[in-house]
Amino acid sequence: MAWHIFSFLILSSCVARYAGGAAVDSSTTSIRDPANLVNLFIGTTKGGHTFPGATLPHGMLKVGPDTNSPDNHAGYDANPIWNFVGFSQMHDDGTGGSPPLSNFKLWPFQSCGQSDEFEQCTTSLSTRSVPRKVLSNGLPDDTAEPGYFSTNLSTSIRVELTATRKVALHKYTFPAGTQNPRILLDLTDDGQRSGRNPVMELDPATGRIKGDASFAASFGVGGYNAYACVDFKGDGFQLGAPKEFGGWVDDSPVKNVTNANQLQFFSGSQVGAMLTFTPRRIGPTSILARVGVSFISADQACSNAEQEISTFDFNHVRSAARAEWNDLLGRIQVKTDDVDPEIVSLFYSSVYRTHISPADYSGENPRWDSTEPYYDSLYCNWDTYRTLYSFMALHDPVNFARIVRGMINIQQHEGWLPECRGATDQQWVQGGSNGDPILGEFFVKFHEHAAALNVSGDALYTALLRDAEEQPQDWDLQGRQANDWKTFGFLPFDRSTGGGSNTRHVSRALEYAFDDFAISQVAKILNKTDDAAKYARRAGNYINNWNATTVVPGRENIVGMMQLRLSNGSFAFTDPRHCSVNDPTHSTCFLDSNNHDGFYESSPIVYSQYVPQDTAKLILLQGGNQKFIDRLNFIFEENYFDSTDEPSQQIPFMYHYANRPGLSTQTSRQVIAQFYNTSTNGLPGNDDSGAMGSYVAFYLAGLYPLPATRQFLLSSPYFPEISFFNPIFGTTTTIRAKNFNGNPKDGTGGTVFVRSVKIDGELWKSNCFIEWDAFIHGSTIDLELTDDINMTCGEGADSLPPSLSTGGYD
Repeated sequence: MAWHIFSFLILSSCVARYAGGAAVDSSTTSIRDPANLVNLFIGTTKGGHTFPGATLPHGMLKVGPDTNSPDNHAGYDANPIWNFVGFSQMHDDGTGGSPPLSNFKLWPFQSCGQSDEFEQCTTSLSTRSVPRKVLSNGLPDDTAEPGYFSTNLSTSIRVELTATRKVALHKYTFPAGTQNPRILLDLTDDGQRSGRNPVMELDPATGRIKGDASFAASFGVGGYNAYACVDFKGDGFQLGAPKEFGGWVDDSPVKNVTNANQLQFFSGSQVGAMLTFTPRRIGPTSILARVGVSFISADQACSNAEQEISTFDFNHVRSAARAEWNDLLGRIQVKTDDVDPEIVSLFYSSVYRTHISPADYSGENPRWDSTEPYYDSLYCNWDTYRTLYSFMALHDPVNFARIVRGMINIQQHEGWLPECRGATDQQWVQGGSNGDPILGEFFVKFHEHAAALNVSGDALYTALLRDAEEQPQDWDLQGRQANDWKTFGFLPFDRSTGGGSNTRHVSRALEYAFDDFAISQVAKILNKTDDAAKYARRAGNYINNWNATTVVPGRENIVGMMQLRLSNGSFAFTDPRHCSVNDPTHSTCFLDSNNHDGFYESSPIVYSQYVPQDTAKLILLQGGNQKFIDRLNFIFEENYFDSTDEPSQQIPFMYHYANRPGLSTQTSRQVIAQFYNTSTNGLPGNDDSGAMGSYVAFYLAGLYPLPATRQFLLSSPYFPEISFFNPIFGTTTTIRAKNFNGNPKDGTGGTVFVRSVKIDGELWKSNCFIEWDAFIHGSTIDLELTDDINMTCGEGADSLPPSLSTGGYD
């Protein structure tokens, strides 16, 4: 069963039906078809920027619809007031910046003008659009499932889409009586309408179209070339050669053109090709369009198409895509007794979005030759390092290893680990060298299996050291402002040495400290004792930006804040309310060279809680447990917490470190209740390439990670039982919530607080965290739940989660 866009309105009845049949095997309580529980339309309006089209896990090809909405970063907007303008081959999921990709749109015409002539077709992006077909409930007639998307246009054409790794397969069904079914290829109109230098070759005997253009990066200053190869075939009938063919510029189709050089166009013109086919004699006419894409050449795009989809069997490609998704999603199993069906769908939908980005572009790197994997659309490590890769570690380590190999290979050719990357281009760095904790996360958890996964520990460590020690020419695109970091232990506000923006000094320094922590953990495993100590010391440099006297205006009890420093050691002042809803100046804190207040996307109040590697020391700086708790409460009560912003993500779980895990459990559940649901507006902001998806999945699983460590903070899952199968270990780890009694709708109260933990029948030392060893061994973890919010982490000092200053990471 595919998800219709209005499915969220009838979710409870739908999932109840799944639970009794196709999706859930009641005899074994295993979910056999988790793809049935994925709602691809979550976050497709109002800034979620999620992609609802067809792709494989980490597929390069993401074929889907494009609307003329100004909010179409992933091509699609579920609001039916926006028209479709094409069905393009590549998209990204949940990004900011300018709309990325959306290259090589196809568009079907049922007829053109009163006389239905080739030259009367309205070919430009604005004039070819048609109103959406809207159902009686006011919603568009769109349907989606993992690996498949379909819509019925108001022109009575049915569109269906599916994909392999690098190839899209479209199916256009024209209504009976259509005299001249036509399909247009748009070469220049990507998401930004940036296409230039179009090239087109059309074979009138076969209808094959090869084309390419150059396009602008969406979050940087560069550009890229992309190539397409399109072939057509009749579905159930012999299509034959096109009866009409040609090119078009803007709104001017030209017959019998086979080459873009035969068209008269200027820079900025919209350019493409168009074919008219002979319809099927009886009944509707279904035409299949196979689109191969490449970043190397048009010939390689054709080769990709021929290798991955040789038979044009739409149903086979669709079924294979669904099977691949089910294999991946099915490694996580939940019991659904007494669980709202919406929570089940929200969970699997969030897990699904964890596996859209980054994209596997292996074999499609135009910049150097390598046999190593190449992953792109990283968009951006600053967003995803916190939760996405830790979630992959639980059930998808093979893809995780391939991504790490690809990142190391980029470092070997470009000098530093990649940060933000899209369509083969370096793009703007947001935080630190945030590839470091991604590599650290992999090595800390899988170092014993690294060789088997073809990851070189030496190459991984070399890449980490390059980030830590060598300053690039432009730290806005890769690496760090390493020289000042090494000299001062902070980034002085009054210095601008080397190449890169003189901005975001505090937030970058806090990220650098965590990056160095990740390196220290890898160094320990490699028995590099001196390096481990060195980078652990540098991980403590966060304290250099701590001004113990800074007070929040109007709240004298909130004392101590991360602040800018000058090279002479003195502090500069940034209003702690800066970059928040309470900022009296309404400042923006994005990638703006005029932003000299030291912070990126979050307030000093939030960043002053961001020392995930050493929260115990942060508690001491803030005056002890109760004052730390008071400050956390202040963040939520005064709306400084921003669920759309990654530095806020761990904050609901930070009560653990002050020995009040019940407050973490309740606060994290209130966040889910307030900000996340299965509607088209079910995300509070864009999905940030799966960062929000993995974040929500962790919350619903009752866990929260700290990258590059062997610990997970522990809460209670939203399910009576959840299990993770890890194919590298060949083990299944199961977390069981004893006396599970459902989930409070508003996240407040309930029998959801952890009283005690047993691992494989033995009482565990902490109610607040578990170790990675439990996932290696395939343990059974039993949580005894209570309605008492005042539960603590336990009796001993080692019941609290580890911190750099108190130990426990070994």
